[in-house]
Amino acid sequence: MRYVIVSVLKKDAGKFNNTLRKDVFDKFGVKSSKLPAHFTIKSPFESDDISQLEKILNIFSNSNNATPYEIHGFDHFDDRVIYMKVFMSNEAKFVHDKLIDELSSINYIKFDSHDGKNKIFHVTISSKKIRSKFNELWDYVNNIPCDFYCSFDNISIYKWVDNNWVLHKEYILK
Repeated sequence: MRYVIVSVLKKDAGKFNNTLRKDVFDKFGVKSSKLPAHFTIKSPFESDDISQLEKILNIFSNSNNATPYEIHGFDHFDDRVIYMKVFMSNEAKFVHDKLIDELSSINYIKFDSHDGKNKIFHVTISSKKIRSKFNELWDYVNNIPCDFYCSFDNISIYKWVDNNWVLHKEYILK
């Protein structure tokens, strides 16, 4: 089975991202992830048994507090991805990195520069076939205010079912 581990944006920031992604799709025809608004903790991986992962996340979520982070403005990876810029607080980065350490003990989870401790935290707006519309899209989103105070308060496992990501389990930080 294919899984991904994310932290879902809730409240205003999540609603903003989900609405903006739909708006961008309607206006420009460019797609994004099939996941709800989120930042990625571990990119998709395969496993037939995630019981060890579930145990680690249960213990981790019960022993770590929710921590703040902010979102301010937009940025992009070349002309391939446009995203909301995430600024992790020192506390949120500490909890995230501790989580990466815990998850690294699982043999089927391997981190690289895109999803390990030193990743660029971001919340994607558009990432599917945007090159030909990049400049127009970039100009469009940069006219929209994007400032949010958020909480790293959940760790969510999604699994790939029938060509869609479906929530498997959400762990709430204290």
